[in-house]
Amino acid sequence: MHPKHPSESLTVLTDLVLPSETNPLNNLFGGELLARMDRAASIAARRHSRRIVVTASVNHVAFNRAIPLGSVVTVEAKVSRAFTSSMEIFIDVWIEDRESGNRTKANEAIYTFVAVDEMGHPVPVPLLEPETELEKQRYDAALRRKQLSLVLAGKMKPNDATELKALFI
Repeated sequence: MHPKHPSESLTVLTDLVLPSETNPLNNLFGGELLARMDRAASIAARRHSRRIVVTASVNHVAFNRAIPLGSVVTVEAKVSRAFTSSMEIFIDVWIEDRESGNRTKANEAIYTFVAVDEMGHPVPVPLLEPETELEKQRYDAALRRKQLSLVLAGKMKPNDATELKALFI
């Protein structure tokens, strides 16, 4: 399997916030945004692996800015790191000003997907070669996030989390 670049998995979903998708404050429901992010991340993971993919975890979600009714919302997702069968997907959410067209980052999230075969068993995925400075930063940070997750789940001993230990030495 030859390595791939994050740009090969880039998925961009743009949509409008409709009245049926809003809360009593006329802002997009958080659950609706989570679903949009999950769909974009799923497509990005599938593009990278070319396999069936399943959501393994939602590692981080930041609802930094409300998204009002009528907003144009763009969800951008791409693989930030690939491990044996899992892939970390970094998601940026943008809102577009209706008059100026300027985009503002509203939210972000990190999901993990696993590539599986038709029986649901994990299968290997291609490695990832980051190109841009941001892709390299996200790539490096993904290993730290994975090690932290494994330590907290009791699946890795803290002394074996070399990337985490390096932050404190």
